[in-house]
Amino acid sequence: MTTLISEPIEAAIKAQALALGFDVCGVASVEAPWPASGYLAQFVADGRHGDMDWIATTVERRAHPKAMWAGARSALVLGVNYGPDADPLAALEHRGRGAISVYAQGDDYHEVIKTRLKALARWLVAERSCEVKVFVDTAPLLEKPLAQSAGLGWQGKHTNLVSRAFGSWLFLGSVLTDLDLAPDAAETDHCGGCRACLDICPTKAFPAPYQLDARRCISYLTIEHAGPVPIEFRAAMGNRIYGCDDCLAVCPWNKFASTAREAKLQARDALRSPTLAELARLDDAAFRALFSKSPIKRIGRDRFVRNVLYAVGNSADPALASVAQGLLDDPDDAVRDAAGWAIGRLA
Repeated sequence: MTTLISEPIEAAIKAQALALGFDVCGVASVEAPWPASGYLAQFVADGRHGDMDWIATTVERRAHPKAMWAGARSALVLGVNYGPDADPLAALEHRGRGAISVYAQGDDYHEVIKTRLKALARWLVAERSCEVKVFVDTAPLLEKPLAQSAGLGWQGKHTNLVSRAFGSWLFLGSVLTDLDLAPDAAETDHCGGCRACLDICPTKAFPAPYQLDARRCISYLTIEHAGPVPIEFRAAMGNRIYGCDDCLAVCPWNKFASTAREAKLQARDALRSPTLAELARLDDAAFRALFSKSPIKRIGRDRFVRNVLYAVGNSADPALASVAQGLLDDPDDAVRDAAGWAIGRLA
């Protein structure tokens, strides 16, 4: 039975979103021009997407939210805070342990957010008999520009979303609808003259403010890039074995951030700072068991152990040479290459 709502539907939607566990909700119109498509087209034309062919093949679908669904009129953009309970940069000091990106230390956020998005979509359909489509990062929808249009934050000089309330730590999800909703005011840029995120990047992945060359980004190299990582970047990777939080963690707006309240998104003890020796010895079954329900599981054991071996080589701990030695005859080419490189570094 449909509930009668006395308040404006936009306010009711936001109240329902908060009740479902979202930390913030904004409304954007999808009728306006979409300048983000031009930036994306140039990014691909310059080859800065690297091996991520799925970006190049979906440029047209990413050109505008209505390219995803011609009937869309408005977008609900939802955010879930995943703020860490410790400084991610501190993990870089413990060279015998692996540094895993904050977002991957808990359960896979896609599953956590998708469940809530579907619940919100069902509620909205019941209230307004409208059509909806739900998106969580896996579809060709440019969520960060959409989030800026909805007032959740702005794309900083590192190209990631920055929120005045949550700093760098917001997972995003969207619901497109054919309802004509009143949009929120778009957020404006508050980076000012700061360039902390640009200057801290270990591999100089930002050719200019607001531009990223993914081919130099440690998150790309450890997650998306298959095969051996180019030698020029291996030392700079340090002990980062899955992703990199440097440009996010250094942002001054994080002084307003808070720790994630969703238990599933908080760091598992086993993934806070695991030892490289343990991780390097993972076979496929042990890898799958350790990273059950984790986004890390997606890259597979071979690519992950490859990353671990680069960290072993950067550890400056000769005792770890025997760990690398045991992987010189691994079935995977990239793992064998990384093992040889690590032994050479430690020698």
